[in-house]
Amino acid sequence: MDLASLAVFRAVSREQSVTRAAELLGRVPSNVTTRIQQLEAEVGVPLFQRDKKRMELTTEGAAYLDYAERILNLAEEAQQTVNPREPLGILRLGSMESTAATRLPMPLAEFNMRWPQVTIDLSTAPTRQLIEALLAHRIDCALIAVPEGEWWLAPDVLDKVPVFREELVLLLPPGHPEIQHSEEIKPRALAAFAPGCTYRMLAEEWAMDFGSKRTALRIQEVGSYHAMVACTAAGSCFSILPRSVLDLVPDAARFTIKPLMRVDTWVASRPGFGTPAFKEFRQLLLECSNLEDKDDVVRVS
Repeated sequence: MDLASLAVFRAVSREQSVTRAAELLGRVPSNVTTRIQQLEAEVGVPLFQRDKKRMELTTEGAAYLDYAERILNLAEEAQQTVNPREPLGILRLGSMESTAATRLPMPLAEFNMRWPQVTIDLSTAPTRQLIEALLAHRIDCALIAVPEGEWWLAPDVLDKVPVFREELVLLLPPGHPEIQHSEEIKPRALAAFAPGCTYRMLAEEWAMDFGSKRTALRIQEVGSYHAMVACTAAGSCFSILPRSVLDLVPDAARFTIKPLMRVDTWVASRPGFGTPAFKEFRQLLLECSNLEDKDDVVRVS
């Protein structure tokens, strides 16, 4: 097993095609096929299920891919760390969906102008899944929101620096009366992302704390903020989301909106991680930060 073979294996896994992987890697298909066959012979199990249309990972192949990703990412990190002349290579960035939509476009554009030789590999997920990816070395850094005292994240597990502050607002259907407590909300369901989303957790806590007379809260899981707003507009749900996301919604003023709380977004990394690319990106985020009044910070540590 060598890094080149692992890179070939990863490419075929992602493309589900020897031909497309070969084009991506600049190799001939026969070379890619040979590499995969040699790797399967070395590990002693089939890594792919082959049919005429695509190459799908076996159960063993999926498990092997997880290790291959970690090894390749660690090799990239090691190369950048021991030769830190300037930012180079790949920076694997994870982000909450809302942060990617509202906070990252300009910093990413500026970073690309400053360091065009660095490739940003951006992925989005809820906070808990991003932390899992960080600890598994699948990504290098992440923009997350972690409420204080969460049992699943010890204080020293990650290095974290606050970079943005979000105001979470309650979104009610157009025409809904103003409210003071959650028990006054007419829709009986909360539109939210899957478990692992910090904003969902805070929304559930708010609804329960201020709605002791309310029946059990039903969750309508959605895959995007667009769907969240649409469910609310239809009158079947209410939502809690960052105001910065709501600012992107046409006719947002027609909804009933109530400010709730402020939560900080942190740029997080594994302790000791400090490639030149990451250091420059973190510094750029701090330059773009909207955390001006430090005494007013709602700590999410």
